[in-house]
Amino acid sequence: MSTSTFQIYLEGIEIRKFLKQLGASNVDLLIEEIKHFTEKEAERRDQIVLSYFGEEGVNRIVESIVSCFLSPPRLRRNAKVLDVGAGSGFFTVRVADEMRLHLPKASFYAMDIAPAMLHVLARKTSEVMPFLGIAENIAGSVEYARKYMEVPKKFDAVFSTLMLHHCLNIEEVFKSIKGVLKARGKAVVIDLCKHPFREFREEMGDVHLGFDPNDIKEILEKHFSKVRVEKMPGICCESSGRSAELFKAFIMP
Repeated sequence: MSTSTFQIYLEGIEIRKFLKQLGASNVDLLIEEIKHFTEKEAERRDQIVLSYFGEEGVNRIVESIVSCFLSPPRLRRNAKVLDVGAGSGFFTVRVADEMRLHLPKASFYAMDIAPAMLHVLARKTSEVMPFLGIAENIAGSVEYARKYMEVPKKFDAVFSTLMLHHCLNIEEVFKSIKGVLKARGKAVVIDLCKHPFREFREEMGDVHLGFDPNDIKEILEKHFSKVRVEKMPGICCESSGRSAELFKAFIMP
């Protein structure tokens, strides 16, 4: 999709109506989050993420996602891969570039709730197809996008990086991910472990102050047959002297 076509697609969406159509549980809160990311982060998101983790930390996150997807059972050669909550595509592009070294026919898609973030991604590359949507209803978001572009209904792989703590209902997010995964699909979710920095809600638009990996594992085991949740040693989100650990959840239906 060309940048101009994508611009027309986004301009044709009335955000509040779109969110209601997808059954968003708190439209006003989502509107505020979109405003936050539009005004404070969209054009600076890549630099912000790099400052959080440094180049080494970013590379380790990307390698962790890619290694999960390439480990047995390996994804098929023309796999369809979705990044949920892709933002500006900081991780999307890096994961796609690395995976194409092994699976050159794989296709990549990026979903986010903030149009401004997707504009940034669309300017970066034409090799990833961006579309608007909410994590609690990926299937509904896909159906809406399919009116305008070729997006598959099911994916071989789904990943999400630092998106979960912005979502109201994380169990609905996991159920939503399962709903768009193929039978032998894989998903990787990376997010913050529980931390004490309440100011992150105002500074970064966070809804949750991270998560206990054991709680995440308990929720996932209700919906997925294969679940592995673990902390990612040596990788932290660093912000103004405050540090929060990361966890990784690897799941299959």
